Amino acid sequence: MAMEIQSERNPKQDASQAAEHIASAHEILNALQEKIGKHPEIGVAITKLEMALNVLTIKTGALL
Repeated sequence: MAMEIQSERNPKQDASQAAEHIASAHEILNALQEKIGKHPEIGVAITKLEMALNVLTIKTGALL
């Protein structure tokens, strides 16, 4: 049964959903940073989200 579920999954759709979540989190963190000012942890979180989005972009052949 697990094999059937995995074969039915659409990797492009999964990557697109992940990209949407990352983009949303990125926007929220940017808005938070604007409200409270520059903060090292928020800056690191934004950078890590950007890196994750870049990895997804590369792994999906820029189909995000």
